Amino acid sequence: MGTDPRPRLALVATIVLTYVTGIVDAVGFLALDRVFTGNMTGNIVILGMGVAGADDLPVLGPAIALGAFTAAAFLAGLVLRAGRKGWQHRVTVLLTVGAVTLAALSVLAGLDDHSGPVLPIVMAATTAAVMGSQAMVARTVAVADMTTVVVTSTLASLAGETWTTRGRGVLWNRRFAAIATIFAGAVTGALLLRWHIAAPFALSAALTGAVALIGHRRLVR
Repeated sequence: MGTDPRPRLALVATIVLTYVTGIVDAVGFLALDRVFTGNMTGNIVILGMGVAGADDLPVLGPAIALGAFTAAAFLAGLVLRAGRKGWQHRVTVLLTVGAVTLAALSVLAGLDDHSGPVLPIVMAATTAAVMGSQAMVARTVAVADMTTVVVTSTLASLAGETWTTRGRGVLWNRRFAAIATIFAGAVTGALLLRWHIAAPFALSAALTGAVALIGHRRLVR
């Protein structure tokens, strides 16, 4: 019997979702009034400094994004709690909804000139909701060290656990891959923004949809 390919495929799927997080976080911070859509730690810090009146930092946007992320994670948790760990049909549904939502944001971004203050906040909050759902999907798929939205703890584990041991995989491993992937996603998002804000949303939607489709066909037991 050959080696089961599903764990490696699940790892690739979560790496792609981590890449998506980097893309949309770049969009949120650079184009949607300095709001992080996946990295909620960043939003809490920005919100705290904004409340203190530092550097004219936004308060409303980060606060709404935090609420949207939390609410979506809660709802996704309710959807997923009846199932088992690993890829299940509910995972496919949530990722598909996320892909459709990102596609809708891409269309909206292409139609609107973003001159008003309300639409960027709505777009950031909607994207944050997609990321909150994605975070719960990652916890359910349960690939070690791949949360798709958080890299601070991953960086600590890489430096304090992986790099303090010896053997194969000390330099190149899934912890390093998670950090490098979210970095690459941020670079991609920033570059695509030079063309149009709709472009990073479209790419994120396509990648999320592809993960949903491949995961459903290859990972559902």
